Amino acid sequence: MPWYDWPVWVLTSAIALAFAYGVALVLRRRVISRSGGTFELSHRVRVSRPGRGWQLGMGRYSGDDLEWFRVFTLSSAPKRVWHRTDLTYESSHAPEGLEASAIYPEHLVVRCVERDRAVELAMSPQSLIGFQAWLESRTPGTDWTRRR
Repeated sequence: MPWYDWPVWVLTSAIALAFAYGVALVLRRRVISRSGGTFELSHRVRVSRPGRGWQLGMGRYSGDDLEWFRVFTLSSAPKRVWHRTDLTYESSHAPEGLEASAIYPEHLVVRCVERDRAVELAMSPQSLIGFQAWLESRTPGTDWTRRR
């Protein structure tokens, strides 16, 4: 292959890889969705700087667990899992400042506590209603005031 043809070959390969990655992401989402519906759920993984540290993802309820999957990874395993009895809902608010551009449009920032540690999630108002119902539907006899 002559030296002047290599940019075409590199460009063609890059486009093919990008297409294959996109197809793999779509297939991964379908596989994850099979065992329960998914919804758009962002998670603030770094809280050191206000408004930053958000990662887009999707959530899935699996019994007593809320599983969170990052959007742009090929792994089919959840990146984070929160157990229902460990989470306590605190508040929700509209995104402020940089948060508005870091999360999905029209999502609310939801603040929870997990074992005395703050957890920030972002979800649509409809998903928030489902999230609150899921939290409140704990097993009978659960001590609502106790945190692990």
